[in-house]
Formats: sequence, C-alpha cells, structure tokens
Amino acid sequence: MPDPSLTRKPGERSRRERRRRAEVARARRRGLRRLIVLLAMLGIGVVAVVSLAGGSGSPGSPGAPVTGKQAGGERAFAVPRLLNPHDVYAADRPGMLAPAVRKFPSRVYVPNSESNTVSVINPTTYRVVDRFAVGANPQHVVPSYDLKTLWVNNDQGNSLTAIDPRTGKPGRTVPVTDPYNLYFTPDGHYAIVVSERRARLDFRDARTMRLHHSLSIPCSGVNHMDFTADGKYLLTSCEFDGKVVKVDVANEKVVGSLTLDPGGMPQDVKLSPDGKLFYIADMAKDGVWIVDADRMRKVGFIPTGAGAHGLYVSRDSRYLYVSNRMEGSVSVISFATRKVVHKWRIPGGGSPDMGGVSADGKVLWLTGRYNAEVYAISTSNGRLLARIPVGNGPHGLCVYPQPGRYSLGHTGVFR
Repeated sequence: MPDPSLTRKPGERSRRERRRRAEVARARRRGLRRLIVLLAMLGIGVVAVVSLAGGSGSPGSPGAPVTGKQAGGERAFAVPRLLNPHDVYAADRPGMLAPAVRKFPSRVYVPNSESNTVSVINPTTYRVVDRFAVGANPQHVVPSYDLKTLWVNNDQGNSLTAIDPRTGKPGRTVPVTDPYNLYFTPDGHYAIVVSERRARLDFRDARTMRLHHSLSIPCSGVNHMDFTADGKYLLTSCEFDGKVVKVDVANEKVVGSLTLDPGGMPQDVKLSPDGKLFYIADMAKDGVWIVDADRMRKVGFIPTGAGAHGLYVSRDSRYLYVSNRMEGSVSVISFATRKVVHKWRIPGGGSPDMGGVSADGKVLWLTGRYNAEVYAISTSNGRLLARIPVGNGPHGLCVYPQPGRYSLGHTGVFR
C-alpha cells in the first residue's frame, strides 16, 4: 500500500530544536541541583521526591529459537537459532565475517546531518576517501538484514539512500516517511522505520520498503531499540518522556511500558550477552539504566558521565562501551560486575556520539557530533588513534563490514 504521509505536518518543530531545548532544560536542572546542595550545606533542609512509574508486558524467553504464526496467520515468524544460547553476540567474534561481506572493502561511513552528505573513511589510513550528497538530515547508516546494502536514513528528506558496500558508492533513493532510525525484524521479513516525529514504528517490506503497517507508540521521541534474545519482543527508548516501550514484534503491537525517570532522556538500547537484561543510556541522567528483559523492571543504574548516549558491545562480549557525549569521554562497563572499569577521555575534549567497533575489535569508532569530526579509539587502552575532520553534525556512523550472520539494524546490531 502507498504511504499516505510523506508530507510533513505544518508547524512541526524540528528534532534539532527539541533536543537543544531539552539540553537547556537539563542544564537548568543541574543548576537547581547545585543550589539545593548549597542550601543543604547552609543548614536548610531540602526534601526531594522522585516518582518512578513502571509497567510490564509479556515476558520474553532469552535464548530460545522462535517459530510461530503472526497475528492473522499472514506469515510464519522464524528467527535463526543463536550460535550460543548463553551469548547473543557469539556470531560477532573477530574474523567471523559472513560470506556475503568477505570481499567488501573495509570502510567507515559517516552521515553528516547538517551537511546532507556522507563521508567515507579508510580505517587503515584514517583518511576520508570519498564524500557524496544524500537527502536532507541524514541520521544513521544502517546495514540491511541480508548484509548486502547500507541504508542512509535521510530523516527530514523523507527517504532512504542505498549504498553498495562493494563499491562504497550511493545508489537508488527510496521515499520513506521520517526515517530517523532503521531496524529489521529478527526473521528478516520487515524493516522497521523509526518515525520519531510521528511517534510510530513503520513496518515495511525489508527489500522494497513498501509500507505494511504503522504502529503508534505511546511516547514522545521514539528513537533507539534492541530485541530480546528470542526475537519476540523489542524495547524502544522514548527520548522526551523518560521511558521505554515494549513491542510484540510478530504481532506488531505494544504490550508494555516502563518509566525510567520522568526527567530522563533515554537513548541507545543494548541487550546483555546473556539475554537477560537491557542496558539503556540516559543522556539527562548521565548513566545507564539496567532493565529486566522479562519482567520489564528496573534492576539498577550505572553512572558513566555527562550525556551518556551510545552503547557498543566488545567483540568478546565482556564489556559495554558507553559514549558520554557532553563529557567527551567513553566509559567501559563490565557485564560481569555491572560496574565501570575504565573511563577514557578524549584529549582536548569532544562530543562522542554514535558509531561501532571495528571487525577485529581493536578500534572503537565514534562521531564527534558537535565537533565535525570522527574519533578512532583503541579498545585496549583507550588511546585516541585518530581525529578525522568530516562534515557538520556527524551522527550514526557505520563501520563496515562487521562480523555477524544478519543485521537487526541501527549502526550495526548483529546476531
């Protein structure tokens, strides 16, 4: 069916304006907290009450393969069995490139949101080797489920631009409403376009991008997600109202929600290697929430640094790299202890945002969102290996190819 909403509603505020207003409000809250601390030091009693609301949906069953029928009996829902039921990232080890990508040249694709371009970096030389124009406000570069195509999410351009990773060159552009982010159902049947402005997830044919079903999400600022180990459910973050929402993937319906903090700004979402917990970066709370994947309950919070934003799993599944955008640092969380074991600061400061880990696991690549640059960081000691100038507003870069049998989307979520 055709997409009835390719034209933006008049009067809509831009996402950039909303984020800037949210960050200003966050700065004001920080100032208020400092005032409260000062008053407390002067002997004036202050009582702070924080109300946290929660909910639960149907539990998933981490580690189990899924077969079954979608609601209405339209199709079978079958997810590839995990290589290791105790590690959802077992297929992402160094050198485990799928046959489809083994001959692709290694490149880093950087969408420059404010320049409407993509910069292409050779990771061996740390040099930009190509640059080409795409649609308005490109946000992320996303590997397709079958690994054969990279999709540039032209958010305000209402389109997706295909990149052929064999050549690194752009190809066709497909009209798609508000593609802020892009994911794929774990069975590979549908693409899930995250339409943040319209507060919905658009399920589209993974190959043709033809619209199948639009699912309204009851939150403000839907943007990032990850899937349970069995692929039955996804958990998506809501940036502007501090909560996460759970969706039944096969039946394409909302089944639960959980408020992390009413004043929070949840960002990237990653499943723990054992499939039991979701980690959610919170840019306003400067840390990472831990949520039980079955019961949809908060089980912890890990302070990391100002503006916690992107989450990336190490190639050995032991660590989670957290980019702290407002602090210019990366925190390293141990999955075993659920504690920060290292903090790597970018010399001279920066704004580390979205990215990914190199195929061999030795380099963490991140965009410098407010600095028009890209950072290459050693995962062995946190040393800055390179600082590469790119276009304005670089966002969700994609390191490609990466290990994995299939892509679930974003800048590289592989199983």
